[in-house]
Amino acid sequence: MEKILIADDEQLMRQLVIDFLRPEGYEILEASDGKEALEIYDKEHPDLILLDVMMPGYDGWTVCREIRRESTVPIMMLTAKGEEIDQLFAYDLSADEYITKPFSPKILVAKIKALLRRSQNEQETHETDEGVAIDRDARQVVLDGKNVDLSPTEYKLLNYLMSNTGKALSRRQILNQVWNYDYYGDLRTVDTHINRLRIKLGDKGRYIRTVRGYGYRYDGK
Repeated sequence: MEKILIADDEQLMRQLVIDFLRPEGYEILEASDGKEALEIYDKEHPDLILLDVMMPGYDGWTVCREIRRESTVPIMMLTAKGEEIDQLFAYDLSADEYITKPFSPKILVAKIKALLRRSQNEQETHETDEGVAIDRDARQVVLDGKNVDLSPTEYKLLNYLMSNTGKALSRRQILNQVWNYDYYGDLRTVDTHINRLRIKLGDKGRYIRTVRGYGYRYDGK
């Protein structure tokens, strides 16, 4: 049974979400503030986290930042703050989704299912290609036998490219899959992260080919 942690200081909001998620068969964990959310995360290792931004103690941004230091567990920011700058900040912290209150419970459930499917697909196999190995269970990349220190976003980017080896992917496709379908940021975000990823891959960075005027392709040789 998949575990979902709901961190929100409003008990009524937590109960509303629980009422829609529990019938879907999920095990629900609750936290009323950021500190409690981190404690439950460390103990229970949930499969997905719903994280409110405005909480006492540690706010949602802080909790997201702390979790992302060690994990790529799917995180959805759940908040009343709907300004574009807040959404961009959430994605900069490598949150996977952002939904504003009030929201449709059915849409929330659909987004959660999509995030969990995506996460499960990323963990299915261990893939090795010409000295670059990606262990989806450990969410770790190994380059010529040595671990590579990638950010959660860089890991997701390489994982997506390697999962589509030989296929040309547009910048918009990459942005949608790695960041989020609701992310409307600058396409140059993709170029910036590709450049950082190439640097970290050293001479294997050449496996990521530029498709002029379109996007990128991972060739693996």
